[in-house]
Amino acid sequence: MEIIKKIERKDEMVRNLLEDRAELFASQNGIEVYRVPMEKFKTNTINIFFLDNLSRENAAKNALLPAVLRRGTEKFPTFQEIALYLEELYGAAFDCGVSKKGELQVIQFYVEYVSDRYTLEKSNLFEKTFDLLLDIITKPVLTNGLFKNEYIDQERENLKKLIESRVNDKVQYAVEKCFEEMCSDEPFGIHEYGSIKDLEGIDAKSLFEHYRSFLENLPVKVYITGDVEEGRISEVIKKLLQMKRGKIKDVRFNHKNKEIKDVNQVVEKMNINQGKLCLGFRTGTMPQDNDYYHLLVYNTILGGGMHSKLFQNVREKASLAYYAFARLEKFKGLLVMSSGIETQNKEKAMNIMLEQMEEIKKGNISDSEFDSSVKVIETGIKSLKDSQLQVVDFNLSQSITDTNDNFDSIIEKVKKVSKQDVVNVSKKIVLDTVYFLTSKDA
Repeated sequence: MEIIKKIERKDEMVRNLLEDRAELFASQNGIEVYRVPMEKFKTNTINIFFLDNLSRENAAKNALLPAVLRRGTEKFPTFQEIALYLEELYGAAFDCGVSKKGELQVIQFYVEYVSDRYTLEKSNLFEKTFDLLLDIITKPVLTNGLFKNEYIDQERENLKKLIESRVNDKVQYAVEKCFEEMCSDEPFGIHEYGSIKDLEGIDAKSLFEHYRSFLENLPVKVYITGDVEEGRISEVIKKLLQMKRGKIKDVRFNHKNKEIKDVNQVVEKMNINQGKLCLGFRTGTMPQDNDYYHLLVYNTILGGGMHSKLFQNVREKASLAYYAFARLEKFKGLLVMSSGIETQNKEKAMNIMLEQMEEIKKGNISDSEFDSSVKVIETGIKSLKDSQLQVVDFNLSQSITDTNDNFDSIIEKVKKVSKQDVVNVSKKIVLDTVYFLTSKDA
């Protein structure tokens, strides 16, 4: 009896180690299928990602396409019919959209549904939800062989409003604009939704032509999470491989270091009361580099919480900022320091912000700052496990950057970082752009 208990405990330990890790299940015709075993949730997810190089030519089309595709399929020609069918499937949830990871544009379609073990016998929600997802992608409702004009017009207007609404969140807007100004002559400077000007030039014919190329040529990554039997996954792989595929586009995660000769100074005026100051830096460090986790600790010491140098010195001691933080753009090797200040305090706030970076370079890092930063990172990494979509995004990011970390290995690497490692990585960081969003009267 004791031996059986020991074996059961060992099996449970093995399951826990394997959970949250993506295993490549199949790869053919530019389609990779990953399985992420997760038994702690009562739901499973299916995520289908199309990857493209970020470009002005295709960014707006890639953003508009999923919005149009979600409007209807051959079987369910309206979104209302899709929604009613999802309700029949125990309230399954569907969504789609675009994002960017460095200079890649990621187009995602996903569905979340109750695991079959919690439903009536033979509900077979895995296949039903997968078939719906595949139909949305490959069997859209058409008129005369093209997308419906009314769907394109409506979704174009929705996307236009979404782009225009960026300014509503001034904090996020300022950070994004700083990055875009830094990379104005690089693909990363393109917004994930493209531009309003490019949107206006898209019609039914051009979007459908792009759609055919989208299906046939873009690499695809599929992530299936939860408690799904291998035999069922094999069946859906057969359906995926029936997609008509052509020459697969060369989509790569690339990074070229940019030499900074002069600091770019950008001032944007808007009808606001509080100024937003952002300092953008080139770190010279990418996720696949050995010192990436040194940079992660550096960023957290600098501005990753209430314990950080920016929060304590710019906000608390000097009382200059309503907020102050630092953020990494890991896929592009960028870092931004951001603060909300009174417009007349720009120079004073900027000097104190830059002083904090100099303090780290000198090795002036307290045990409290260092230990708190490591703990913040550990807590943040562990919290990702509480969301299946976060787990999928984590594994997708590992695949894109060709790194092979998991949650535990990241925590282990972070705990091995020393203060000297942080000092060393700080010396690679170079100021690129000073962006200031200020009032029209300033």
